[in-house]
Amino acid sequence: MSAPTETRADQLREAKHPIYNDRKLHLGTFSTNLSGGCSISTIDGVLEATWEATSTLAAMGDAMGFEALVPVGRWRGFGGPTNFNGSGFECFTWAAGIGASTTDAGVFVTSHVPTIHPVMAAKQAATVDHITGGRVALNIVTGWHTPEIEMFGAKQLEHDLRYECAQEWFDIVRKLWTAEEQFDYDGQYYSVKDALISPLPVQSPYPVTMNAGGSGKGRHFGARNCDVVFVASDMRNQTAEGMKSKVDGFRALAREEYGREIRVWNNAYVVQGDTEADAKAFLHHYVEELGDWEAASNLVAGLGMNSQSYDKTTLDDMKRHFIAGWAGYPIVGTSEHIVERLAELVDAGLDGVLLSFPRYVRDMRRFQEEVHPLLVQAGLR
Repeated sequence: MSAPTETRADQLREAKHPIYNDRKLHLGTFSTNLSGGCSISTIDGVLEATWEATSTLAAMGDAMGFEALVPVGRWRGFGGPTNFNGSGFECFTWAAGIGASTTDAGVFVTSHVPTIHPVMAAKQAATVDHITGGRVALNIVTGWHTPEIEMFGAKQLEHDLRYECAQEWFDIVRKLWTAEEQFDYDGQYYSVKDALISPLPVQSPYPVTMNAGGSGKGRHFGARNCDVVFVASDMRNQTAEGMKSKVDGFRALAREEYGREIRVWNNAYVVQGDTEADAKAFLHHYVEELGDWEAASNLVAGLGMNSQSYDKTTLDDMKRHFIAGWAGYPIVGTSEHIVERLAELVDAGLDGVLLSFPRYVRDMRRFQEEVHPLLVQAGLR
């Protein structure tokens, strides 16, 4: 009887990338490389794009054993009084610097397919993998914000074609990460000749990959190619039950269509208070009273959400969740309540949660001091 074939998940567990440790709940930070982070607000203490701030957040995540530090690829802001995300650090160079200053956290690189050639992406990611001793992960994004793509003189492809282009891009990257001899590739979108990189990545056979596509085409791309997929919260059903349905569906797609096991993550915004009333009052203050609704409107419009598709109440709710924390899963309350909500997401089948905070540095420090010890006591970390 032949031995069972080693799966990609087996390979990654053997490679000991942080996201494949045995903890019940894996945690990460999200968008710490950009002004505003995930909160579209004029509240005092909102994240500024300084190296001191982003490296401080990375250090806190590293100290808590966070498995993922995930930057957002952004080339221009969304206008409004804050010009949300208009200032920030490019992801590959950010990851190199953060990787060199941390010791344990998985360091992600977010790469827009149309903005960087696959040979360059493969080489840069391999470099960061050596800097981090095998902790890099590549988050592949096709690019939805048309003005950003046009900055590079590139044409914004029709939605489904973006994933066909991304497939060629990743096929080349993956081949470069594993090839020991030069190779040619001649596709519809990319053509390379005598391609090779050296040294190869530390992770064998190649680094962890992630994708956050939510459309049908995007979900198939992630299920077919990536180790980690990212599911967004349903803004009309932000419950653990609603999340479980999305997680189960994604796992079934990967297993039944592609014979693969995947890790499933989402993002959540944390609003902590001494009491639940305090937390809800602060949420109302930084969203309803001090939110940059103009920038949020621009962002939502860029995503194709408009009055032709949604009624005004639904659109306003979408903007509200984007202002609160990039439309993440809401975790609002006391330290104990935050632990309970995170435990619910584990029970819903999530492998990990990327966290954001309205006043990133100040609020994450409080999370480190008050919430994380409770997560450890509960056996989640």
